Amino acid sequence: MTIPEYLIAIDALFRSGRATEHSYRGDLQQLLASLCKGISVTNEPVRIACGAPDYILTRQQIPVGYIEAKDIGVDLGSKGLKEQFDRYKASLENLIITDYLEFRFFRGGEPTTSIRIAEVSGGKVKSLAENFGKFTALITDFAAWQGQTITSAKKLAGMMAGKARLLADVIEQAVESDEQSQQNTDLRQQLEAFKVILIHDITPKAFADLYAQTIAYGMFAARLHDPSPGSFTREEAAKLIPKSNPFLRKLFNSISGNDLDTRIEWIVDALADIFRATDIAKLLGGFGKGSGREDAFMHFYEDFLAQYDPKLRKSRGVWYTPDAVVRFIVRAVDDILKSEFGLPMGLADASTTQIEVDTDNTDNRTTTGKRRVKKTVHRVQVLDPATGTGTFLAEVVRQVHAKLQGQQGTWPQYVEQHLIPRLNGFELLMASYAMAHLKLDLVLRDTGYDMGQPHGTPNARYRSLTTNNGQPTTDNRQLTTDQQRLRIFLTNSLEEAHPDTGTLFASWLSQEANEANAVKRDTPVMVVLGNPPYAVGSSNKGKWIQDELITYKAGLNEKKLNLDDDYITICYIA
Repeated sequence: MTIPEYLIAIDALFRSGRATEHSYRGDLQQLLASLCKGISVTNEPVRIACGAPDYILTRQQIPVGYIEAKDIGVDLGSKGLKEQFDRYKASLENLIITDYLEFRFFRGGEPTTSIRIAEVSGGKVKSLAENFGKFTALITDFAAWQGQTITSAKKLAGMMAGKARLLADVIEQAVESDEQSQQNTDLRQQLEAFKVILIHDITPKAFADLYAQTIAYGMFAARLHDPSPGSFTREEAAKLIPKSNPFLRKLFNSISGNDLDTRIEWIVDALADIFRATDIAKLLGGFGKGSGREDAFMHFYEDFLAQYDPKLRKSRGVWYTPDAVVRFIVRAVDDILKSEFGLPMGLADASTTQIEVDTDNTDNRTTTGKRRVKKTVHRVQVLDPATGTGTFLAEVVRQVHAKLQGQQGTWPQYVEQHLIPRLNGFELLMASYAMAHLKLDLVLRDTGYDMGQPHGTPNARYRSLTTNNGQPTTDNRQLTTDQQRLRIFLTNSLEEAHPDTGTLFASWLSQEANEANAVKRDTPVMVVLGNPPYAVGSSNKGKWIQDELITYKAGLNEKKLNLDDDYITICYIA
């Protein structure tokens, strides 16, 4: 279709008096396909209904541009369209907004140019042929866009946040639409699984946030481990997420794999496009430079959250802890372990003790109704109940490594058998949970330990073993063939350990909940450290912690102090 043919078709529809903005979509799609060789132009109503732009242009399944179209005669600068347009401009790098006659071009959220190929005059569409050549050149340039190489952590955080925010909006609309229509979609099933297994009071909005952050940070984790910088897709990302974070890996595969909901597929592919344009080597080299902060990951996360949802940061009490404070607290804990607990190696202590835990076998003679066995665990168990991006646990790794300098030959074996098994963290926000895993992975690499490589000792996880009569084996543990996971769990510290979930649906989701339960219920934590979330007026008010606070407040005659704040309740459970 040529531009004159397009305008003739548009004019006929316009003059019929029955046309709406949807009536012209097919004609514009044909024009774009004719002008943009090698480009696929998609116009799918199922996506549009949940917040996608009207047209998505792709080259070899890679998004290159987006177009939002309004009816002929609509004021593109009206206040009623500002919220939608601002959302698209903040999230989509290469964008056109049009009324089918005027085309406004945006790059990186900023207007670049505009052109009109026709105008309404005397009740019909009148061509502006003098602009046809320029319009063709602009559309060709628009379709040739390949993005720019991203080397700034701040820029990547901002672009990730824009895409994730748009993705969350689309997911929330999709879930609400499914609930209204009672459609039994994967999105609804996943939401119900989270409610039952992991986060019992999760709302559609909170689910959409978690979903969007999972995809954004899953791709970030995958890109950090990508050996082929020239290519990157969501399918490739699913294979690259480290096995040391099995929950994120399996969750990402579940929600962004081959069965990805078509209503959100376009924005997930757009996220992959951002990471494909990211120079990871330069990004990591410049992480945190000039910021005055050594914790580059917290810096990156703050930039992301500030642009993704600053209200979420405030409601969850997410604030930065200065590196000097973190180092002091970890050193103080180490000193106390040596001076008060008689442990000369402090945080590096590798001694063990025995505890009793329930098995799956029934025994009515016990208080729990389960047969109990002895299990060998490390004595110095460390827990950060609000771990954020893992700042405190990372510092524990650094200080333990410094204590063992000169023993590089045994360091890998020590990490696998005596360090990772006793570092525990709980986190409620998906983005910070993912960042904590990434940070500890990279900090361990800095010490010379790579979780993805064999080190002469099996890089594996321990699991408890019992004999046929329920008695423990000699050391009550055996190495499995799985890669060892980091013991940072997506869970609510202010929620009690519930019975282990044995559901077959989303078994990996159950596994995350069950392993967090084991820490809450069975692990004899000796050290609780960290910086609890500071949020005056907690949004984390589950029934269990509220009931616990009734006992805590008894006799205090509370009037002005708000003992429901997260930083107080975290200290209470410690």
